[in-house]
Amino acid sequence: MSVAELREKSHTDQDPAELPRGVKILHDPVRNKGTAFTEDEREALGLRGLLPARVHSMAEQELRVLANIREKETDLEKYLYLIALQDRNENLYYRVIMNNIEEMMPLIYTPTVGKACQEFQHIFRKPRGMYVSLHDKGRIKELLQNWPHKEARIIVVTDGERILGLGDLGAGGMGIPIGKLSLYTACAGIPPTQCLPIMFDVGTNNEQLLNDPVYNGIERRRARGEEYDALFDEFINAAKEVFPGILIQIEDFGNTNAFRLLNRYRDNTCLFDDDIQGTGGVAVAGLIASLRITGGRLADQKVLFLGAGEAGIGIADVFVAALREEGVPEGEARRHCWFVDSRGLVCAGRDNLAEHKLPYAHEHDYIDNLADAVRTLQPTALLGLSGQPQTFTKEIVEAMAEFNERPIIFALSNPTSKAECTAEQAYTWTEGRAIFASGSPFDPVKLGGQTLVPGQGNNAYIFPAVGLGVIASRSRVVTDEMFLAAAHSLANQVSEVDLQLGRVYPKLSRIRQVSAKIAADVATMAYDKGYTDKPRPDDIFADIHAHMYHPVYPHYV
Repeated sequence: MSVAELREKSHTDQDPAELPRGVKILHDPVRNKGTAFTEDEREALGLRGLLPARVHSMAEQELRVLANIREKETDLEKYLYLIALQDRNENLYYRVIMNNIEEMMPLIYTPTVGKACQEFQHIFRKPRGMYVSLHDKGRIKELLQNWPHKEARIIVVTDGERILGLGDLGAGGMGIPIGKLSLYTACAGIPPTQCLPIMFDVGTNNEQLLNDPVYNGIERRRARGEEYDALFDEFINAAKEVFPGILIQIEDFGNTNAFRLLNRYRDNTCLFDDDIQGTGGVAVAGLIASLRITGGRLADQKVLFLGAGEAGIGIADVFVAALREEGVPEGEARRHCWFVDSRGLVCAGRDNLAEHKLPYAHEHDYIDNLADAVRTLQPTALLGLSGQPQTFTKEIVEAMAEFNERPIIFALSNPTSKAECTAEQAYTWTEGRAIFASGSPFDPVKLGGQTLVPGQGNNAYIFPAVGLGVIASRSRVVTDEMFLAAAHSLANQVSEVDLQLGRVYPKLSRIRQVSAKIAADVATMAYDKGYTDKPRPDDIFADIHAHMYHPVYPHYV
């Protein structure tokens, strides 16, 4: 699509007389153009004297923004600058993000967002999104009606209990929905006015936060049980009533609630859990792509997980679905997945196992540590989702390389400080033979005259695209099979060049093209399975593109 067509696509038919005028439009992030307001717009909208004389192009504004960001000394300062830009000029914010995605994604999301959440009460500037708390019981519908953008199509909600690998950050977890929804727009083109971040504030068990005088959440320990469930049920029902057809993503809930809420609402609400299903999709995509390097079959793989929480179980479930698709019976497929948690190997002989671990508690002698589990089980792939840094030791990685010519090692815990090992360690300890991916980005590694480029198993390859496919097709539900379809679609878009570099995910700069294809595959499934009442478009891929936002200024005159 040409620039002229994009401008026409963004054109508004609003009469200038109906728009905010003067400083009001300058304070409206959706409509503000800053120094890019034309001479005619300045005249019509009462902006004379409120802006410097020169009219700048959007490209010139982008240059100024990039220069300012690159002068900041810390990533947190860069994050704050970008948030301030988002608060005053959303179109310019997304142009900067989309045109510089490899540089900007680590700033607006992991790893920087983790630090931002830890400091959220201290760096708080301007509210974004909505806060639903225990104080709002009985009036959540009324609260949601205060949201100014009635066309909201997607909500990302967190209760802040398990933020990345950082634990309970209470209301500070609001940085996660804000960041996730920025990726929905930047990576998949969902219009920012259709995105609603929500903090579901039921308290925190973080004593440091409770004792902090500037903490901006409710000051009590976390609600549990009936009190929690009643409030969440009210929220879900209110969201569906106020925003018909809304897609809800639950994010960074603790294990206690995540599996339970997903199972409770998934069949009657357009809802999914990215930590479970999105992580499953992106990791399985990496495993499928890895087989193009190793030459093996999916059914020949044995995967050992360090960490048996939402992410690990989610990956295993998608992996099992992939094996079943190839004709492997479910029970046999589950025996391809093994888990080590904080107490050792998850096996049938252990007592007091959490319900979500039981399907993967196989008959085996108990092993109390990861190193012995690796040597005994001899997995083809080792996946870390423990939130415990440096747990893939030299001994463990070298053991993986003893019985695998190309060991698959995914250190997926976020942020970077929580990774089970670094890319350099994985490559060095295996003499460059490891197929490595991580949750947060690592720089390329030079080893033995070659440059190895680690893949980033970032959920941003999956959840924005699935969301776009669901929204465009108006699917009533989000299913596990959609995430498996997304995994296959993502793996198929890894190029031979990517694989030669050791990268099992597409280059991040291609993420919008990759997302469009995944979204089309997800939408196709929604039409094929009858999950939507929307008539099937003649060209699903074109329909997906028609839904995608482009950061181009509208014309007001």
